[in-house]
Amino acid sequence: MAPIPLPSGTQGLNEVAPVAPDELRSVCGNFVTGVAVITSGRGEEAAGTTVNSFTSVSLEPPLVLFCLHAKSRLRPVVQKYRAYAVNILSSQQEMLAWTFACKDTAGLDGVPHRSSVTGVPVLDGTLASLSCRLVNSFESGDHTVFVGEVVEADQSGPRGNALVFFRGKMGSVT
Repeated sequence: MAPIPLPSGTQGLNEVAPVAPDELRSVCGNFVTGVAVITSGRGEEAAGTTVNSFTSVSLEPPLVLFCLHAKSRLRPVVQKYRAYAVNILSSQQEMLAWTFACKDTAGLDGVPHRSSVTGVPVLDGTLASLSCRLVNSFESGDHTVFVGEVVEADQSGPRGNALVFFRGKMGSVT
């Protein structure tokens, strides 16, 4: 990857080596994130994966984004259906998060869900969910960034504490 040109007055900084992946993972692990399951597809192709890379982007228009590794099993599904749902998990759903974090458990068989307005699945019992229409995606490093317009928002699930991720572990903030 070519270095990004820097503004004048910052010469010499391009010669600094990037941080190693393991060190970056360790340092970023100190930043507490929420845990969500992204779902997409329909029927036999319906699938999900756990992420902590979700964030809101804009209120007007209502945009959110998440990132998937280039080799993620969900990446081609989101690209094909051009829609996804963000399922924000409660602290009671840690096992569900780990289920969708495993490489061979992407399907929704046995996981209670319903169809959203975009047709993609939304998991039952989450703190909240957002159904999104894909409006942009781009490659950045070894990930794809997916930006979606929120077309349905639901927070009618059970109230509770959010599931969070910190230093490689899931837990709750009370």
